[in-house]
Amino acid sequence: MSDSTPADVALPDVVEVFDTTLRDGSQLEGISLTVDDKLRIAEQLDWLGVDYIEGGWPGANPKDDEFFRRVHSELTLDTSTLVAFGSTRRKAGKVDSDDTLRHLLEADTATVCIVGKTWDYHVTAALETTLDEGVAMVADSVAFLRGQGREVLFDAEHFFDGYKRNPEFSLRVLEGAVEKGASTLVLCDTNGGSLPHEVERIVADVARYFGADVRIGVHTHDDTGCGVANALAGVRGGATHVQGTVNGYGERTGNCNLTTVIANLALKMGVQTIPTDRMERLTPVSHHVAELVNMPLNPQQPYVGTSAFAHKAGLHVSAIVRRPDAYEHVPPDAVGNGTRFVVSELAGKSTLQLKAKELGLALDGPTLSEVVDELKRLEHEGYHFEAADGSLELLLRRATGWEQDFFRM
Repeated sequence: MSDSTPADVALPDVVEVFDTTLRDGSQLEGISLTVDDKLRIAEQLDWLGVDYIEGGWPGANPKDDEFFRRVHSELTLDTSTLVAFGSTRRKAGKVDSDDTLRHLLEADTATVCIVGKTWDYHVTAALETTLDEGVAMVADSVAFLRGQGREVLFDAEHFFDGYKRNPEFSLRVLEGAVEKGASTLVLCDTNGGSLPHEVERIVADVARYFGADVRIGVHTHDDTGCGVANALAGVRGGATHVQGTVNGYGERTGNCNLTTVIANLALKMGVQTIPTDRMERLTPVSHHVAELVNMPLNPQQPYVGTSAFAHKAGLHVSAIVRRPDAYEHVPPDAVGNGTRFVVSELAGKSTLQLKAKELGLALDGPTLSEVVDELKRLEHEGYHFEAADGSLELLLRRATGWEQDFFRM
């Protein structure tokens, strides 16, 4: 338990990590994954050590169908459990003749995740059916899938909005899922409009209502910029299962960023997520997935971005040389990243001394001062050394008297 955690909040020892990059992540504008892309991402997620990998929605499109056909023969998952995603049966329909449920079974995964309405407004206005039928759609579907030997996770769609408006109905739906054998109730902030204090309170309400025998999860979106904060609040409220995507990919402004929430839970809150000896894989997995989806990684992304531990101010660099933890909230190598020193007109002698040492150059104090003055003069004229290591190296070498003899006639 962290020092900032109130005494009445008992954090769990372990939180399950459920990755939905292959489905939710692919909904980000600009991302289009091939089946090969999905297989390679799944391989990375298994290497990272997440508990569940949601592969997609079988029957929704040919790409997801091909993925489930190929994954069983082409990929051996050592750590993760593959999950097929779908919805409940249709209104006024029968489970044994429902196409969505049939496709879920044909995907041949031991675990399935189904989504159902828990906001009364959606049941009456979107589905145009009764609240009783809304509950039955969820209960019947869970019972059918459990009867076919599947572990069933229930995604309670729009749960937080629904609970605020009609908590009695929202809890009735959850009761129906639990009574028929759902292993996990995942409370979804589908519109992404909730704030951390609301999420923590509502998750705590649900956790108290069902008791310790029912696993509670959270699925948050980032529309208020609180996707990660809401997931952490959910854990404080009693959730032991968190869903999200690598790098926060997802529809609109994205989903809960798993690379950030995993690190926060493990390094800040003392909660185990992925295997401890795999934490250092966060950065390489984040960058590898970014390459596979062909989306440049935000350099300022927490923990894994190239600028996450980059220092530009001369004062900061001077302190870090003596005490690395003075300006870094965690050791960068704990998440597979590293410290970087960025050279600009803000740099001091310490920064250039470190750069010179990397190059094997010996520069005395007066020479360093001259280089600092020259650097600041050039930056003032419009030169930019921050992203030009080669130019900086030439500047440092020339300060030692070195000249490049390019060619002689």
